[in-house]
Amino acid sequence: MKPKAAWTNPYPALKVQNLEYIAAQSPPMSKYNQIYSDLLASITTERLERGARLPSETELMDSYQASRGTVRKAIEQLQERGFAQKVHGKGTFVLSTNPIEFQLGGIVSFQETYPRLGNDVSTEVVEFTQIPLEGSLLEHIKAQEGSLITRIKRVRRIDGKRVILDINHFVSDVIPGLSRDIAEHSIYAFIEQTLQLQIAYAQRTIEAVPRSKDDQQHLDLDGQSHVIVVSNQTFLQDGRQFEYTESRHTLDKFYFSDVARR
Repeated sequence: MKPKAAWTNPYPALKVQNLEYIAAQSPPMSKYNQIYSDLLASITTERLERGARLPSETELMDSYQASRGTVRKAIEQLQERGFAQKVHGKGTFVLSTNPIEFQLGGIVSFQETYPRLGNDVSTEVVEFTQIPLEGSLLEHIKAQEGSLITRIKRVRRIDGKRVILDINHFVSDVIPGLSRDIAEHSIYAFIEQTLQLQIAYAQRTIEAVPRSKDDQQHLDLDGQSHVIVVSNQTFLQDGRQFEYTESRHTLDKFYFSDVARR
């Protein structure tokens, strides 16, 4: 990623060494929260633009009189929420000023997330074909070898950028009647409303993987070497698996969240 600008003090009336003065004028907060909040404010207000380098750990330690562990915790939180990315040997850079949160606790179609994503959202079906269930797909789909599979590749655009590539595999005997037109809208709505089938649960994995040829062809990667892949094996209420999907996300647009209970 090519840096666009060095970090600038979000409070120009103060010297960098005196940033801790800001916290003294506000209700007390931990050093970690103070560092995180100040950096986040600089990113979301675009004082730090996408591609800009954040201050180094040493600079932040000196500015806030904080330990390295505290500084790292704040930067890691920015990374987890999709605002920043560390580049080995170069520093930490702004990824996005407004990443989109995807919650992992439920089974939600892309169409159902539209209201949270803004007005400029679209889907393009770039492949719609039928193939036999064989090879590596047998590891992901619990159906008889040779069964007919409907494979669909869909590119999701947000604000004009291609940021998600969905590669869907549906068991054709379980989900009959799929068409390109249905795929351009909501397949889950078709399953639940037209076929009257009840979607029950999914087994899900999330991993960062090197970009593939498909990713390079269909996503606006802007030099990113990896993508985040959310894989789902999804089942109906009667226990039949009907889908295996890989949703391949660019690094700069999303962060993922969940709620854990003890």
